[in-house]
Amino acid sequence: MKQTAVPFLFMRGGTSRGPYINKADLPADREKLADVLVAAMGAGHPLNIDGLGGGATVTTKVAILSKSEVDDADVDYFFAQVDVTEKVVDFKPTCGNILSGVGPAALEMGLVSAVGEETPVRIRAVNTGARVGAVVQTPGGAVRYDGDVAIDGVPGVAAPVMLNFFGVVGGATGELLPTGARTDVIDGIDVTCMDVAMPVAMARAEAFGLTGYESAAELDENREFYARMEAVRREAGRLMGMGDVAKSVTPKFAILAPPRAGGAITARYFTPWSCHPTMAVTGAQCIAACALTPGTAADGIAVRPQGAPAQMLIEHPIGQIDVLMDFERQGDAIDVKSAGLVRTARLIARGEFYVPGAVWSR
Repeated sequence: MKQTAVPFLFMRGGTSRGPYINKADLPADREKLADVLVAAMGAGHPLNIDGLGGGATVTTKVAILSKSEVDDADVDYFFAQVDVTEKVVDFKPTCGNILSGVGPAALEMGLVSAVGEETPVRIRAVNTGARVGAVVQTPGGAVRYDGDVAIDGVPGVAAPVMLNFFGVVGGATGELLPTGARTDVIDGIDVTCMDVAMPVAMARAEAFGLTGYESAAELDENREFYARMEAVRREAGRLMGMGDVAKSVTPKFAILAPPRAGGAITARYFTPWSCHPTMAVTGAQCIAACALTPGTAADGIAVRPQGAPAQMLIEHPIGQIDVLMDFERQGDAIDVKSAGLVRTARLIARGEFYVPGAVWSR
């Protein structure tokens, strides 16, 4: 069987991993691209046994990079979420963890050049239109991966990748509050639908009979909860103007609870058909915005700072993620200016992956 080779970098970005591919090495047609990514990741099998995927949503992600088509960015980053058990690719969302590796990958691919001990990389998130400024360690003109920064969900330490997100409000729906309300009642549950970096529907854990401190494994075993949550998520998507979201990974869903370790709020984030083992970078920004906004599902359980910018620490299943939110208060509403995070990334492998020639032949 003839196969088609595709060059790639295999990288960990934040608490996710997957192939980073130059756009020029992939088909331009969206349907054919989806076929290639399904074959590459081995989608359709719970272990992704015939591909690069790792049997989990956080390990079936793909970053497609190219020199930017706009003047205010260096690199265009197009994200693809490949399903684990179904042969489906969702091109609607973006991923902030995978974005952590975009700066290093762009340097490794030669899409941008190192300029000193630290190299700034301006990134356009094509899926949402958001702009992200990344700062990558490049001593001696090479990407540095070793360092002393630890992030919860990744063993060991690595070099920091500084990220600053701009234009994060309304990327998918055009509005901070796509339904026009700070809370909507769906199936008897108060739900906040918000679009900051990622459209997310959020509710208190107690509304589902949960504490909000359950582990990801405990939640994934609770299929009764998932059935009810999915019904709420689909209706939230409809109310947000996103149509039928039954086969889309957006909007995501989160349950909220009071913090227990000095943070601003506790959250469990769903991708949406499994619980994220830690926390999505984009989801963290939306949850932080919800926690900052009066009249939302976070009322009474979030610890709100007095001023801005504010360091918002979100407690997740195995630790915490810290988001620096720059915003202005407008009465009892907020105007989000930017969100900053520190993540890490590592180049794991480089080479070629192969897809059957019957799927795609150059």
